[in-house]
Amino acid sequence: MLSGFMNFLWACFRPRSDRRVRNGSDSGGRQDGLLWYKDSGYHHNGDFSMAVVQANNLLEDQSQLESGCLSLQESGPYGTFVGVYDGHGGPETSRFINSNLFQNLKRFTSENQSISVEVIKKAFQATEEGFLSIVSKQWPMKPQLAAVGSCCLVGVVCGGNLYIANLGDSRAVLGRHVKATGEVLAIQLSDEHNACIESVRQELRSTHPDDSQIVVLKHNVWRVKGLIQISRSIGDVYLKNAEFNREPLYAKFRLREPFKRPILSSDPSVSVHQLQPHDLFMIFASDGLWEHLTNQEAVDIVQNHPRAGIAKRLVKVALRKAAKKREMRYSDLKKIDRGVRRHFHDDITVIVLFLDMNKTISVNVSVKGAGINTLASSPN
Repeated sequence: MLSGFMNFLWACFRPRSDRRVRNGSDSGGRQDGLLWYKDSGYHHNGDFSMAVVQANNLLEDQSQLESGCLSLQESGPYGTFVGVYDGHGGPETSRFINSNLFQNLKRFTSENQSISVEVIKKAFQATEEGFLSIVSKQWPMKPQLAAVGSCCLVGVVCGGNLYIANLGDSRAVLGRHVKATGEVLAIQLSDEHNACIESVRQELRSTHPDDSQIVVLKHNVWRVKGLIQISRSIGDVYLKNAEFNREPLYAKFRLREPFKRPILSSDPSVSVHQLQPHDLFMIFASDGLWEHLTNQEAVDIVQNHPRAGIAKRLVKVALRKAAKKREMRYSDLKKIDRGVRRHFHDDITVIVLFLDMNKTISVNVSVKGAGINTLASSPN
């Protein structure tokens, strides 16, 4: 039986060549097997690096960097938008966010003539409502779409401020230079919404005081209703609207008793930070990176290596650690194809944004992380 399993694994080994990706969103990205990367590019206040490694059969991580005008009007404001969307249950929600969230942000920025916490929250809510509409329309044909969702991490640099908004457990980490010691410290700026965090469990219990099973320790992992680790997301309609928690949804997603209030929330944690000259760079990444690297380890890698290709370097360090945990060589891990690769690590997305606030670059950039996806289309 063991030999049969190994034969199955080796059947999935497939050598791949490095090739350029040419598509509408980014002609400079490159694909090396399951690794997509853009070593360097310019944004409004500096340069950036991006990388994505695919583990799932269909890439569930989606990501984008948009730099230039942040509204529908040429008068601005101008800045940079970063989004990391870690999907679960399928790629549909993260793809929908990738196609709609930034456009929603531009619309509300135009209406308010500025970026603000309220504008960002409105963009998140409009995206949530848009996906709910898709689920409702497709319920008779594709009811399982109700059980698809996504984490959503956003950073906006505009007017000397950094806005961080988050749903779920992706993470944004700032690298800040400490003049007195010369160190570059890692400062986590995003709040995470994962039931493994005690404060998140307390929040769930306080908002659902009549439900003793709101969080359950299952196979040594805390899960909301025993089903999902995160407490906030876009999508996951089956845990927000009881109308979609019934047949023909798969039994494993259906709760025994109907619920009167949403179990999961789509209200993001949003914070604003005034950027200082000693704020050097930001790392935005899905939890696939943070499973293998601490905040400080990631910041040290960025600080101690060349900027070009730094996102790819972070991904490769995480993959080497994933291989080591399974007592295998990184070179062998690279040969395992998507789908089977998910047994070894998650999809990983990394965007490193360098902050040169005394520099303003006139750019109009739109880059979206890529993967090998040919079997499904995005709802829009």
